[in-house]
Amino acid sequence: MTATTIERRPVLTIDDLSVVYDVEQPVTAVKGASFELSAGEILGLAGESGCGKTTLAYAVNRLHKPPARIASGQIVFHDADGSDVDLLTLGHDELRAFRWSKLSMVFQGAMNALNPVTSIRTQLEDVLLTHRPELGKKERRERAADVLRRVGVDPVRLRSYPHELSGGMRQRVMIAMAMILEPQVMIMDEPTTALDVVVQRDILREIVRLRDELGFAVIFITHDLPLLLEISDRIAVMLRGEIVELGDAATMYRSPRHEYTKKLLASFPSLSGSRGSFIRTGIDREDAS
Repeated sequence: MTATTIERRPVLTIDDLSVVYDVEQPVTAVKGASFELSAGEILGLAGESGCGKTTLAYAVNRLHKPPARIASGQIVFHDADGSDVDLLTLGHDELRAFRWSKLSMVFQGAMNALNPVTSIRTQLEDVLLTHRPELGKKERRERAADVLRRVGVDPVRLRSYPHELSGGMRQRVMIAMAMILEPQVMIMDEPTTALDVVVQRDILREIVRLRDELGFAVIFITHDLPLLLEISDRIAVMLRGEIVELGDAATMYRSPRHEYTKKLLASFPSLSGSRGSFIRTGIDREDAS
């Protein structure tokens, strides 16, 4: 499947979502967030540290624990089978079955989340054992090898332990784990943080290629707006818990509306030439033609 053949149907709708931390002086970390995610779309979520990006991601995945709580709003998943699932009404068992199989998440600092005393094979196959118990041992092994190959890691590494892999390879393993059940939506929270720029670029290319090939949608969270301009179809910019601008990446690059978006763009000067000449090269090529 390629990006041009992906049916652009809605897959996730967030409506007026607010998240509050019930501390001594309650803090509203996400304020009335609303957006729609389409199948096969990469939606970038940008903003400074502490603006509520990760809080929003955790809310979508129902991962919050007290004192955090979802104060208002709706989160509706539009399944490929035509049904709609209100995520805020799912019970514990229903939610456990939903996560990873329909919507998965690559957490911030995920490459350090692997079990250090368990092989990569075991950790990948454990996901299948939990969510696809009908699969036999041979099918699980084939699936684990295939998904590792898809993210650019030699399946021979299934025998390895996390400490035997580089940071970039561990991050790829976490991406493989998030996609092993072929979810329709993947949330990626700073998936390339702490990696060198060459490895970052390789992983970003893999994410875009896999999206084109498999058709899943991505919510890609980072404070790096130029990075999002390269890979995203649309971008949502957050400031103090609110989405202050949401739109097409190319339009946002050329004509940002909100002052905060303009400041984000201006904070990443080019090493040579005008601002942003090292980013969004696809847009620059379109302009040149």
